Amino acid sequence: MSNYYLTTSIPYVNARPHLGHALEFVQADVVARSHRLRGDDVYFLAGSDDNSLKNVQAAAAAGIGTRAFVDQNADIFQSLLVALSISNDAFIRTADAAHFTGAQKLWSACNPDDIYKKRYQGLYCVGCEQFYTEDELIEGLCPEHRTKPELVEEENYFFKLSNYQDQLAKLIETDEYLVVPGGKKKEILSFIKGGLQDFSISRSVERAKNWGVPVPGDPSQIMYVWFDALSNYITGLGYGDDETLFKKFWPADAHVVGKGIIRFHAVYWPAMLLSARIPLPKSLFVHGYITVNGTKMSKSIGNVIDPLSLAEQYGVDAVRFYFLRHIHPFEDSDFTIDKFRNAYTADLANGIGNLVSRVTAMIANNCAGTLLHPVSIDASFQKHITDYIDQWDFRSALNLIMERVAACDGRIESEKPWALAKTDQATAHAVLTELANEIYNIGLALRPIMPLAANRIIEQVSAAVISKADGLFAKLTV
Repeated sequence: MSNYYLTTSIPYVNARPHLGHALEFVQADVVARSHRLRGDDVYFLAGSDDNSLKNVQAAAAAGIGTRAFVDQNADIFQSLLVALSISNDAFIRTADAAHFTGAQKLWSACNPDDIYKKRYQGLYCVGCEQFYTEDELIEGLCPEHRTKPELVEEENYFFKLSNYQDQLAKLIETDEYLVVPGGKKKEILSFIKGGLQDFSISRSVERAKNWGVPVPGDPSQIMYVWFDALSNYITGLGYGDDETLFKKFWPADAHVVGKGIIRFHAVYWPAMLLSARIPLPKSLFVHGYITVNGTKMSKSIGNVIDPLSLAEQYGVDAVRFYFLRHIHPFEDSDFTIDKFRNAYTADLANGIGNLVSRVTAMIANNCAGTLLHPVSIDASFQKHITDYIDQWDFRSALNLIMERVAACDGRIESEKPWALAKTDQATAHAVLTELANEIYNIGLALRPIMPLAANRIIEQVSAAVISKADGLFAKLTV
């Protein structure tokens, strides 16, 4: 048994969660569940970024206090985790005192030579909480939000990112810090080799609206939200407080993030850890975005789909399945309700669900509910599924499962066990036992992907089959 620690990014809670948040939660959950099923001791962290200026502005627009506003929205994100059957072990709030203590400890642990104060003028996107250079803009607009950055001038603390350029390039080139997929690795290496610029790691109290983590020893400054937010991955393990979990689980085995924040996780975060002499995480998985009807989700356009409503209407299994089979794990993918409904009907209702119903009904009708042939686990099949999950290739894992479903359907049509039972019951029993065994293995493979459905599949086969392999069809809880 090994320790395994993975995290999702912590979303700004200036608005309700969208499909992209749900996708990331589900992807990380599959990996967490897969490792638990192997016997690993897993710690899975999610959370909320409470300290962004975006949150302050959204709270003001809503006419309520910032703390009350972020509490309200963080609760909605936690409700989504429950609705999607996400098995996170903790949910960190960066507005909490324990996080403040840990973030300040990280600041103080950084090499003093890496932090300095200077007056600075730059183009700042509040949406990204990031400064941009002129050549990074697209037609003068933020490349992520397509809004015009604000010209900001003030005195802040800076971090000497340039001190770590060569070291970061080597760590990523050699996969000591593994960036997945390979295209994102090439992208971030190109950025690093293009020359790293020192970055601002604080804001004035006035501009931060006195919201966020105070800089140690300087009451006039608040930590830049990304410095404080990235530290959640260690403060969520008690860094700076009770460090029992930190000593057990750090370094992280995997950070799961969207492509829009790769620079922070592949460059800023490891540089900060190097400065503080803290071991680096082992890997970074970067997923793409979900568009809706070919357009990026936007509240102004009105095409934001609420994942909570989707799960409530169609069920958690349907949402998880769609995200994992029909959303590309690495690239942008489009979502429409029609695509979702069609996949639900074809893959779940007429696919997996229909197969389980047909086989269990044939056993009940033709074999008196009893099959005496032993059954077994297909270790090779299960390993293929695990290997795909380890590669973050959820789509290939589900494609392999659905190939087994199709093969079972094909065998039923070709061998017609319901008819065979009238002339050769022994052979019919053998065929149905093999089909039941296939369904059992399909159920096992689905446990990290659709845990509720997987348990129901195994339970249904258990109710239809009495096997000499005692306990093989026992109820499995994930």
